Amino acid sequence: MDIRKIKKLIEMLQDSDLTEIEVKEGEESVRIVRGNAQQIEVKSIPTVKSSINISEEKDDEMSIDAGSKIKSPIVGTFYRKPAPDKPPFVEIGSHVNAGDVVCIVEAMKMMNEIKSEYTGKVSAININDGEPVEFDQTLIVID
Repeated sequence: MDIRKIKKLIEMLQDSDLTEIEVKEGEESVRIVRGNAQQIEVKSIPTVKSSINISEEKDDEMSIDAGSKIKSPIVGTFYRKPAPDKPPFVEIGSHVNAGDVVCIVEAMKMMNEIKSEYTGKVSAININDGEPVEFDQTLIVID
């Protein structure tokens, strides 16, 4: 099941008085259960089971609220450098112009250059080199 659909289901559960949602799509099934006000459990039946702590997720978003956010357009692996032996595209404090490549997100063996939509100074890099990223996750903040 698409991660965007799962995120939307989580948002719907948070905004409602429901404590549980289960959705079946073909052979795939996802069950989302709210244990208490601070935790939601997502189960992809029968293979994947994970928990998301809502309070931590909201704290992370609040800490990166200032500035213009460069978000991942896809799920993949974040890379700060064009190659292992090359310097990073940007560092904190670097000046970037709109259209400059700031990082790469690898998905399915394809290297996707992520370009800045903003001109300014890099104030935060929220992901470490080689870490997985989710769709719409903030990668870099530009002031």
